[in-house]
Amino acid sequence: MSNATINHQFKLAARPNGNVKASDWSHTNEPLRAPVEGEVVIQVLYLSLDPAMRGWMTDKPSYIPPVGINEVMRAIAVGKVTASKNPKFAIGDHVTGLLGVQEYAYSNGQGLTKVDPKLAPLPLYLSTLGMPGMTGYFGLLEVGQPKAGDTVVVSGAAGAVGSVVGQIAKIKGARVVGIAGGADKCRYLVEELGFDAAIDYKTENVAEALKTHCPNGVNVYFDNVGGDILDAVLTRLARGARVVICGAISQYNNTTPVKGPANYLALLVQRATMTGIVVSDYYDRAGEAAMVMAGWIQSGKLKTREDVVDGLDAFPQAFDMLFSGANNGKLVLKVA
Repeated sequence: MSNATINHQFKLAARPNGNVKASDWSHTNEPLRAPVEGEVVIQVLYLSLDPAMRGWMTDKPSYIPPVGINEVMRAIAVGKVTASKNPKFAIGDHVTGLLGVQEYAYSNGQGLTKVDPKLAPLPLYLSTLGMPGMTGYFGLLEVGQPKAGDTVVVSGAAGAVGSVVGQIAKIKGARVVGIAGGADKCRYLVEELGFDAAIDYKTENVAEALKTHCPNGVNVYFDNVGGDILDAVLTRLARGARVVICGAISQYNNTTPVKGPANYLALLVQRATMTGIVVSDYYDRAGEAAMVMAGWIQSGKLKTREDVVDGLDAFPQAFDMLFSGANNGKLVLKVA
């Protein structure tokens, strides 16, 4: 065991209505106990902050049950085993899994994956080599199926998933147009990540910009935002286009019903498809994706950027950054 005796945690105090408020969280602590037979204790080092967490707070049917009131907020994290009564894990092992927003987590080993900090910095296992990277990899390649010469459009393009999607599309020989908010993010997409063009939705008319940058239509659209931007891209679909629905961050804090795609008949006209991607469907192939992407990172074909916020106490403010667009790159909270 570590020398710590108290475990600080953030629990869900209330189901948010609209934007998440400080009162929706409770900052609690409990005594740290020794592991029981088959259990490990993990010191949480880095927490992944992801838009999906907002959906986990809502008591609506979804691909995963909601977080319960007064339960530790669910979050993917990477940490170090500090005590073990499980033969599969030794003290000092680094692992990733759903460890929650807390300083220490208990696990029976199910859902834990060992990671090697010598192969890559730990935050990378929460970004490109973690859930966001896997989402982008399988969502684009398995659902979007880009071919060389295709035009691929990505929304939320400067985020953890979108930046991976655009770069992989370039690796596969596609022409890539990113949609992001702000001149700095758009410059980053083109000048650092190699996108062919970027559209600033905060200052540009997205529908008009798509006509300019996608004169022959959009073959693959990877959607992270939903709402008006999804509607705008639907009007530019090429024949046989594939629309990948990954997320809808523009809708997550709505107090009114989710705004669906008004232009969905474009799917009929263009014989296009719209398919959802949930990364857990591909977890049995995570090793394959990690090896491929690690190779791309080492060769310089795939660049990563993590935005690391320091301290567990900063969790509520850091979580809000996801929805204001204040983060640059994958948002990670450094706990220890």
